[in-house]
Amino acid sequence: MKKYRSYILYLLLLISLVGCAEKKLLEKVGLTTLIGYDLGNEDNVKTTAVVRQVNTEFQSQVAIITSENETSQGTRTKINRRSSKKIMAGQLRGVLFGEELARKGVGHYVDTLLKHSEMSGSVLLAVVEGQSKSLLEFEYPDIDDIGDHIYKLLEQNIKGEQMISSTLHEVGHDYYSPGRDIAMPILKKDKELIEISGVALFKNGEMVGKLSAKDSFYVKLIRDNYNTGKLEMMIKGDELPSSLMKNPSDRIDLVFDPIKTKKELKLVNQATPEFDLQINVKARLMEIKPYIDVGKPKNVAKLEKAIGKSLSEELSRVIALSQEADSDVFGFGEYYRSTVRHSDLTQEKWHGLYKEMKVNVHVDFTLLRSGIME
Repeated sequence: MKKYRSYILYLLLLISLVGCAEKKLLEKVGLTTLIGYDLGNEDNVKTTAVVRQVNTEFQSQVAIITSENETSQGTRTKINRRSSKKIMAGQLRGVLFGEELARKGVGHYVDTLLKHSEMSGSVLLAVVEGQSKSLLEFEYPDIDDIGDHIYKLLEQNIKGEQMISSTLHEVGHDYYSPGRDIAMPILKKDKELIEISGVALFKNGEMVGKLSAKDSFYVKLIRDNYNTGKLEMMIKGDELPSSLMKNPSDRIDLVFDPIKTKKELKLVNQATPEFDLQINVKARLMEIKPYIDVGKPKNVAKLEKAIGKSLSEELSRVIALSQEADSDVFGFGEYYRSTVRHSDLTQEKWHGLYKEMKVNVHVDFTLLRSGIME
């Protein structure tokens, strides 16, 4: 019995010591939750770190620390010299790139992050309109922790399939893959709020263009399969007989949720190259304006055809915009490389083919049901 009591006492003492050690550890370090990179003077890099610090009462405070140096690792050393606590990167959840730096190239920073032993592949990457420093240093009245806020903003839109995913693992894969380019969400400050304003298009690690936030849906529709996504779209009024509408209009606004998709891509001509892209979309209609009676099968068939046509046109438009920017964020080149034997495809070779690429888009849209009551 005494032996068991000794074990219990030893165990309680050990737990107490571990708890003290953890407390002292948290008191001595600053946890970096988000980093912003901007172009500094004479091609230096300017790093802004969002650091969470814990005091002896376990109350946390957020500090914004900026440093400039020739290298990103050098700025980290400088940031440490400006902090009373050792800066740790193990809790890093997001990395932002100022637009000027992104246009000069993010490849070096992606490579450095991937080599960092403390870095998680799930860290989210994004571009900032203007400088990331200005976005992070602004005092937002309704945001206590800017690092946590930005991460959750990106995370919930990615999980809700309203924005493309841009984890470090995914961006690294796209950067090193011949026949595929990087795409990242774009953030901007709108008065006292932060919003996702678009999608940054890259070529060889350099930002070369952008799409609207709404166009992220079409990028993702080509790149991935949807399972829970939501879409608000418009089709032209003349795509449907006016007799179907209670109050005929030159445009019809629709909202779908959820959306489930399945796609099939085929290379039909490797010389051009030319692809056939077949996408099957199934969705529930949540709202339509002006009113159309979707309880009638004939009306539904005509509506499905009009929606499929409109989606095909939108997808073709987004592909064309990306070709103009010479950015293959869809991975057509990756599919070409895996299909054509002995293609010896390189980024340079693929981009020579990409601008002349042709994609025949076909969308088969099926309306599952209307609203939540059917």
